[in-house]
Amino acid sequence: MNYFKTLLVVILLSTASKVTAQVTLPNFFSDHMVLQRNHKNPIWGNADKNEKITVSINGQEHTTKANKNGYWKVILNSMKAGGPYNLLVKGKNTVEIKDILIGEVWLCSGQSNMGWKVAGTTFADLEIASAKYPKIRFLKVPLVGNLDKQDNFDASWEVCTPETVGTFSANGYFFGRKLHQTLGVPIGLINVAWGASAIETWIPRDAMDASGEYTEMLAQWDEKMANYTQATFDKETKAYKSWEKGGKKGKRLNPARDHRIGQNTPANGFNGLVNPIVGYGIKGAIWCQGETNLGRAYQYRTLFPLLINTWRKLWNQGDFPFYWVQVAGLKEKTLEIGKGNMWAEMREAQSMTLSLPNTGEAIVYDLSESNNIHFKDKQTSANRLVLHALNNDYGVKLKAKSPSYQSMKVEGNKITITFKDVAQSLYAFDENTVKGFMISGKDQKFVWAKANIIGKNKVVVFADEISKPIAVRFAWSNNPYANLYDKANLPVTAFRTDNWPTITLHNKKANR
Repeated sequence: MNYFKTLLVVILLSTASKVTAQVTLPNFFSDHMVLQRNHKNPIWGNADKNEKITVSINGQEHTTKANKNGYWKVILNSMKAGGPYNLLVKGKNTVEIKDILIGEVWLCSGQSNMGWKVAGTTFADLEIASAKYPKIRFLKVPLVGNLDKQDNFDASWEVCTPETVGTFSANGYFFGRKLHQTLGVPIGLINVAWGASAIETWIPRDAMDASGEYTEMLAQWDEKMANYTQATFDKETKAYKSWEKGGKKGKRLNPARDHRIGQNTPANGFNGLVNPIVGYGIKGAIWCQGETNLGRAYQYRTLFPLLINTWRKLWNQGDFPFYWVQVAGLKEKTLEIGKGNMWAEMREAQSMTLSLPNTGEAIVYDLSESNNIHFKDKQTSANRLVLHALNNDYGVKLKAKSPSYQSMKVEGNKITITFKDVAQSLYAFDENTVKGFMISGKDQKFVWAKANIIGKNKVVVFADEISKPIAVRFAWSNNPYANLYDKANLPVTAFRTDNWPTITLHNKKANR
């Protein structure tokens, strides 16, 4: 009798196990999602070992088996823009995902000037009230980093409405809205931006280790994290609250951040926010980050290309488009030369990354606010950004590149600068006088220069104090006085003709 009871229990447990087994997908495969058009989109999830999985959408059906770890993946046939469609995933249970659109999907990443919400921009009330675009969809990734790579997060797609748009990335939304209005297809925007994040948090640790260039920074973090516990975080929190309560006297303290899940620890942002969606079909990425790395702008020259190349390799979609908003500026405009300039060095590092294929940048130093690192005119920054995508990726013939330095010629006490990518001609905005140029002799001491536009794409620069000039800089300050544009109303890119040592050259230390 006991034998039969035991056998019955085994059978019941086995049957229950089979009944309760669930086919699952990561949370971002959800109602209202957008899949990349004209792309073979992967769909993946988990099930029982060797479980047969069937995935169907829009008349196509794909079958696979879960591997020994329960992981499964299918690759959909490419589809044209359209929808809505439902996706059915069948195993021992059935999962149905509804209201799926096929269109253009863009990843929106970086720090606070990418994460900055629509509700915090100019004409925010108007922008929110008019945000009735049911074919624009948002995925807002939770800001939780991790020391280990994750495969999911707690978020799902939303439809763009006045109720949802206010908390979404302003640069992302305004970029996507222009795409939608111009192309007439659905747009999916994935927001993985995190305020105050350093670029190294967005790069996989193994990629930084393999490069061999960041040993000092990574060693500092390893030392910090070796003994970092809840007690450490609690102690830092207590110290900050005590400093606040005491009137913020003495050495300035920053609010405590739990570095186990925070946005400065190398690879944390990648592990928690990016790794789960690696492989999700996208058209490209837009980026706005750099302020946290200002003190290490020279190091950014290699970190930024490393991020782009690593993401492209992991996505396995070739050199997908990658466009960024250059850092803007901060602090009062000043006529004092040579003070600070970390912002200028960061702009230079970002411009140097244009050497990678399928890249572009939006110049925005003219949008900066001296007392606000989060400039509010995100409409203009997004417009300048989307010009690259429309021109380069969608065949809409538009002037996208800001004018930039091409060459120089010294003649006596004057230097003639020639620019490339000039639409029609250069002009001085708001005043007849061209502002923003400085000039130096071999003593490397710069003075403000006079500048005259000569012809379509040339400016002659000189200063009474410099009889034998050898170098010119333009818009080279934290918050520059500069008013040179082309007729497409794109500001001239900041530059310098010299290669003299920078103030951030030897700084390789971790931020915190």
